Amino acid sequence: MPADRPLILLTNDDGIRSPGLLAAAEAVAGLGELLIVAPTTQQTGMGRSTPHGLQGPITREVLRVQGQDLPAYALPGTPAQAVVFAIAALAPRRPVLAVAGINYGENIGSIVTGSGTVGAALEAAAAGIPALAVSLETVKEYHYEYVAGLNWDTAADVTRRLAQVLLARTMPFDVDVLNINVPESATPETPWRITRQSRQPYFETFRADQSEDRLQAQLDYRLAIDWQATEADSDVRAFADHLVSITPLSVDLTSRTDLAALSRLLQPPGH
Repeated sequence: MPADRPLILLTNDDGIRSPGLLAAAEAVAGLGELLIVAPTTQQTGMGRSTPHGLQGPITREVLRVQGQDLPAYALPGTPAQAVVFAIAALAPRRPVLAVAGINYGENIGSIVTGSGTVGAALEAAAAGIPALAVSLETVKEYHYEYVAGLNWDTAADVTRRLAQVLLARTMPFDVDVLNINVPESATPETPWRITRQSRQPYFETFRADQSEDRLQAQLDYRLAIDWQATEADSDVRAFADHLVSITPLSVDLTSRTDLAALSRLLQPPGH
């Protein structure tokens, strides 16, 4: 590849053999040189976790993208670790864009910081690389399985269009990641909406067994949204309206409050 072509880093949290990763690669392959580094195994829910060290060696893989065999790397670690190793050790030059996904299952509401897809994008953004986190709505049973027959076309189309924008333009200050969520029913003609992250959790964890032994309790998760109470400008409401949600995220997690007022509030009584 010519060195002047933009280098695009691709990763995910579903693993190196995920059809969603392949769909993302197919979507952006014509926009630059691809550096594909993804977890060896399923890493859903790892957030931005970067444990010290890997669980084994990085291995070379081959992915068939647009009729060509492209090199890829399987990393025995988390999505964020894949980004760290890609930037620090595997990239022939600095990536100008990172794409995480396309994920099995939507990442909206207050759960986004637990998402390995979003975590990988935030890790790239923390290194100064603009990033997309792309997820496709699926039923829960597909979150941990490579299910055949899913239609990735719309999510891939959105990925390509927004990758083109990020390669051509500079995002406003504090827009470090675009968290993109595509409804299962969406088509390339489905409008998108710029949204805020909802404060609702979207999924809730619950105890799934009736055992009296609390130390052996089995936990599960399920959709838990009060659709009537969702914020009008939120990612969850966009999903309720069957629209593609694009939420700008920042690596700055500082609360949007009056810091001086908070400082006064935290003073000991009598001061």
